[in-house]
Amino acid sequence: MTSSIRVAIVGGGVAGASLLHALVKFPHLDVHIFESATEFKDAGMAFGLARNAQAALQLIGPSAVQCLERAGAVPMKGVRFMIAHGDAAGSLADETADAVPGKSLTSIVHRAPFLQELLADIPRDRMHASKKLEKVDQKNGPVTLYFTDGTTHECDILVGADGIHSTVRKLILGEDDAAAVPRNSGGWLLMTLQPFDKAQASLGQELVDIDNAREYSWIGQNAVLLHNILSNGEQVQFVIASNDTEVESAHLDHWQRNVGVDEIKKLFKDYPPPLNKAVDELLCNVPEHKALYLWEHPNARTYVSGPMCIMGDAAHSTTPWHGSGGGMSVEDSFILSTLLGRARTPSEALTALKAYDRVRRPRTQRIVESSRATGEMLMGRHAETGLDPKKFRSFCARWDFIIEIDMEKHRDEALQIMEAGLKGEDTIL
Repeated sequence: MTSSIRVAIVGGGVAGASLLHALVKFPHLDVHIFESATEFKDAGMAFGLARNAQAALQLIGPSAVQCLERAGAVPMKGVRFMIAHGDAAGSLADETADAVPGKSLTSIVHRAPFLQELLADIPRDRMHASKKLEKVDQKNGPVTLYFTDGTTHECDILVGADGIHSTVRKLILGEDDAAAVPRNSGGWLLMTLQPFDKAQASLGQELVDIDNAREYSWIGQNAVLLHNILSNGEQVQFVIASNDTEVESAHLDHWQRNVGVDEIKKLFKDYPPPLNKAVDELLCNVPEHKALYLWEHPNARTYVSGPMCIMGDAAHSTTPWHGSGGGMSVEDSFILSTLLGRARTPSEALTALKAYDRVRRPRTQRIVESSRATGEMLMGRHAETGLDPKKFRSFCARWDFIIEIDMEKHRDEALQIMEAGLKGEDTIL
């Protein structure tokens, strides 16, 4: 079958790359990806792909699963939440472990190698770097993309995978929509990658053990510390985070803030000895660090407008407390690629986008909202839980609706909605 639907993906991060990886197998789709940077690369925190996202990768195809493995993902045997302040310091708040034979609860992977693997076998003529989207014209049917370098590209479907600062989101919602731009949560995060041996020496073998790899979150007073293992056991991700005070909140329009050694030591001085020792050795050897503010998107009324849609962080940028940002992107890619793969004409592809919005928007927005509340609990700021380990005994249940989803059923629901729309049985579509 000759190509009949032209798809353009704007944004070359993990979201766009995973969608491209899923779409190239369809011969009737002519798919191209455009990245504003001079090369396709990704940076930032390593992230977890929990059982739900792993299921989505498996349904995309074996090659997607192999990308995760080749990128050095480390399966976690479980996740532990520990109390780090007060009389209960050092005690277990809650934990969860692998409950499904042969399926890890979550795997931690670094963004950069995962992105490289997703794009490794993509034809080079489908990938276009140094292409910053300037404007879009869709008055006469097909969508024309205009880039700042003076070039253009014509497509039938435009997918915005262009991150938290998404241009496509603004096009879909309108510049005056309050949900068109993200909002600062008030929290900030500092991440560092440490050699395995160094991190193990600071934290201790019990907490950093490749043969019993677990993710740890230490719940403190307006501070949380997290560590996990990645890169086939070669590195440890060591993360601290806190929330700004009311005085500091005057700078909530900023994307970064400086965090000095004195501030770090004050936040973590009452943590148990292995942890404050690790903070001192791993973070306090320089005068200050650059920390990132944690932003999120308000709920959007739609992810779709005509031939345009958004996915990944462009649709539902979130705080990291559910560890589901990357997982949501992989789920988006699976559902959107399934629906576009079913479409046979540009007109049917428009119905596919509406079905995608119908099934994905409620789930992803629920995760964003739940992550915000989970962050309050992890920083000891939640009035009902505080730092009482007894009140955290069902804490892990907050993840149940995320990881227990049946991705095949989720896919089938999307396909049923699309089929009803194509038959004219669903008047909303």
